[in-house]
Amino acid sequence: MPAEDLYREIVENMVDGVYFVDRERRITYWNKGAERITGYAAAEVVGSSCADNLLVHVDAQGHELCKGSCPLIAAMEDGGPHEAEVYLHHKQGHRLPVWVRTAPLRDAEGRFAGAIEIFTDLRSRQVLAHQVEELQKLALIDPLTGISNRRHFETQLHSRLEELRRSGIDFGLLFMDIDHFKQLNDRYGHDVGDQVLRTVAKTIELAVRPFDQVCRWGGEEYAGVFPHTDVEALSGIAERLRVLVAHSRVPTGIGELFVTLSIGGTLAAPGDSAGSLLKRADRLMYVSKEKGRNRTTIQ
Repeated sequence: MPAEDLYREIVENMVDGVYFVDRERRITYWNKGAERITGYAAAEVVGSSCADNLLVHVDAQGHELCKGSCPLIAAMEDGGPHEAEVYLHHKQGHRLPVWVRTAPLRDAEGRFAGAIEIFTDLRSRQVLAHQVEELQKLALIDPLTGISNRRHFETQLHSRLEELRRSGIDFGLLFMDIDHFKQLNDRYGHDVGDQVLRTVAKTIELAVRPFDQVCRWGGEEYAGVFPHTDVEALSGIAERLRVLVAHSRVPTGIGELFVTLSIGGTLAAPGDSAGSLLKRADRLMYVSKEKGRNRTTIQ
């Protein structure tokens, strides 16, 4: 396939809208992307002026750009590229936000022969960005509590272990469990239990440093990774979390509830794996349970 035909096929099938105009702003080319975005077929627009009751670009204040600061005109006047967010007129009558990029077209002698405009449907991009964001949340966030989920936390834990081995950056791990949660759930019901989980999660999340990572590990268990810390600092963090949760109030339809945490914590060692570190913190958390609950055990 000749290069010219190849380029034309690429442009014809671009997702973005593409059209060419001559010096009088008559449309000489209109690709499939332009048809899809605007609703106008090429046969309806080629040969017409871009301002002839077709796109009629306006800005956010409703000013008609064809009568003033048109990016196409600007490209032909100063020979440079121009960009703008505008609202084009769709064939069905509504206004559609698009991002336009224009550039001049020159003939063989280098004289301005017209201009090209490429326009992107911003609404589609915004919807896609929102969908990607939602999918990321589903992958990383626990839907009940709004903090990180176990999968995301495990990724962060492996990264911290690698940093420890590579650069010697210390960190500590806390494993936390809500005391008597099963009895609370059985007595008050799952709705109250869910509110307890949310309240504890929010208390923990807001009590740690910005670079700490906490998650809902599963059920009524939470975990946290705390970089740049020693045993004394980790003990202080654990005690702060324990006290703040114990003094939080869980609003329910039957009044306010108070819950407590049992916490186990340990510092990561160079030879640790994620499994050995979690197992050690979990064992220390059960030591706190055995000693009467609502306490911390750090080693």
